[in-house]
Amino acid sequence: THFTSLADPSAVGSGYTALTTLMHEAGHAAHFANIEMPSPLFSQERSPTSVAYAELQSMFLDSLVGDADWMAKYAISRDGEVIPWDLVADQIKATHPYKVFALRAMLAVPYFEKALYEMAEEDVTAESIKALADKVEKDIQGGLSPRPLLSVPHILSDEASCYYHGYVLAEMGVHQTREFVQERDGFLSDNPKIGTTLADAYWKPGNSEPFLQLVENLTGAPLTGQAWVNELKQSVEDVLKEEKVKYDAKRAECADDGASNDIDLDMRIRIVDGDDVLADTSKDGSFLASCKVFEEYVQNRFAK
Repeated sequence: THFTSLADPSAVGSGYTALTTLMHEAGHAAHFANIEMPSPLFSQERSPTSVAYAELQSMFLDSLVGDADWMAKYAISRDGEVIPWDLVADQIKATHPYKVFALRAMLAVPYFEKALYEMAEEDVTAESIKALADKVEKDIQGGLSPRPLLSVPHILSDEASCYYHGYVLAEMGVHQTREFVQERDGFLSDNPKIGTTLADAYWKPGNSEPFLQLVENLTGAPLTGQAWVNELKQSVEDVLKEEKVKYDAKRAECADDGASNDIDLDMRIRIVDGDDVLADTSKDGSFLASCKVFEEYVQNRFAK
């Protein structure tokens, strides 16, 4: 998969955005690499593959980055220090109460598009479109949005029009899938069953089955927003309690496992920039060794 990262080694915090992007795009890569159908048409990005179906795979993977137990194992500083619980708690306190605003912002886009395309031709003017955008923002978001609807690029691009609702459906699927796995297995981070579950239910069929059917096949229930709503309804105190239990359990697990750093992906990975090979697991000796080589390259080239 190919994608652009906005990470800047000289900008503290941009690595979080880069990591989320990496996980997101890795979800797409895992999805399309594991479609097992008799024709490449089942893995094309165009119809009948839907935005909701494709984005569910990527958004599910990038959702793990925000989990306390995932951070307890993988959010490690260059000095080998594990992210302390206080920082995880601060993030929860700073973000959880406002997640409902993100939901409303997502919903506003497709509601605006629906209203726009239902307008009579003679009523479509620059002023009427701006007025409609303001009305939808006030009705759904409670006031004018800090991200104006008319700045959303999907609305302005013909190839992405009537597209954004797919993100809403995908996010619903993410929460429903996470809830299903949590109830079935009790945990998500490093859960060895997740790969098989996703591969069998979501990835292998490709676009041979519609998005709604795939979600129901995996979770055993029709797609709804209930799992998403359930998370938003939780108090900050309840979220902190749940995440603290997960954080502590993962730290204890890591302590029991020792300091093993072996990661065998059973594959050769080459990181290239044009004709230049920046890292190669076959030459560097291991995946983590290649990661270190690439990290040093980025630091030497871009760090200020």
